[in-house]
Amino acid sequence: MIRAGIIGFGKMGLIRAAAVEDSGQGKVVAVYDPAEPSETASPARRVDSPAAIFSDDAIDAVFICTPNSFNKELTIAALRAGKHVFCEKPPAFTAPDVEDIMEVERSSGKTLMYGFNHRHHESIQRMKQMVDSREIGRILWMRGRYGKEVDQSFFEGWRAKKALAGGGIMLDQGIHMLDLLLYLGGGFDEVQAMVSNLNWHIDGIEDNVFANFRSNKTGICASLHSTMTQWRYLFSLEVFCEGGALVLNGLKTSSGAYGNENLAIKRNPSGANRGTFASEERLVYHEDLSWASEVSHFFDCICTARPPALGHSGDALAVMRLIDRIYASQRVDAEQTEHTII
Repeated sequence: MIRAGIIGFGKMGLIRAAAVEDSGQGKVVAVYDPAEPSETASPARRVDSPAAIFSDDAIDAVFICTPNSFNKELTIAALRAGKHVFCEKPPAFTAPDVEDIMEVERSSGKTLMYGFNHRHHESIQRMKQMVDSREIGRILWMRGRYGKEVDQSFFEGWRAKKALAGGGIMLDQGIHMLDLLLYLGGGFDEVQAMVSNLNWHIDGIEDNVFANFRSNKTGICASLHSTMTQWRYLFSLEVFCEGGALVLNGLKTSSGAYGNENLAIKRNPSGANRGTFASEERLVYHEDLSWASEVSHFFDCICTARPPALGHSGDALAVMRLIDRIYASQRVDAEQTEHTII
């Protein structure tokens, strides 16, 4: 039984606590949050600081569910205290930050895993199995769109503050789609991006990102649109291959805003019939098992001393390197625009 402490006990802390308790592999023994406990708070002991969790010998693993700005500092402190660590995304603000974390991770001998729960959705696992098996050939291109709208509570919370969030919709939600593109298609070495805050006008908090990627090794091209001016919630991931396509629309979440996961598997005819309409298989996933799957994977890695297969620090570094380039592309574009005007 793995004894867990949770730092940050808002929405995500409560989700992780429920997954820990339901797993049968762990138990939440202590939590820290500066806010007053809610009616749904865990019966676990509340402590008055993160340090109290790090110094507690009764705690084996720490879940970090805080605003983004604290993730790097708390992850490093937990590893140095000899704890296994599960941290929500993003891992930090930049790729060099993740490299700093990885240096501590290597010397700690502890398990470090990040919250890229979208990889654990059943529909995504089905897509991954088909991609790896080459059942419909190699990937030619991918397209991911992920969007939502925000209400007034967004502007009152930490996600609307650059110092706490580190960025806008790309770092908050688009990071999941980018991680899926990497998971299915491998790495990319070319990046083109346009970033804007045309609607909400919050300095340093983008509301739209359009990005294109290409791998010179595989030739795979991919595009991504991450937005918080999507007045109709949307999750769409398309993977087109030599012999067909995988088209996922919808994502099962606790809010229900994105609907069920509808996966269409299209297989192109071969031979003389190549080029005619593809046959289609439709699968619908009604449950979100990703939280349970992710926590179970983390606990299994701790118990077996095996590194995570999903959501390890290398995955975190890969996605942050691309996000750094997305944001850098925007800065270059802004400088060029300013120069042109002058």
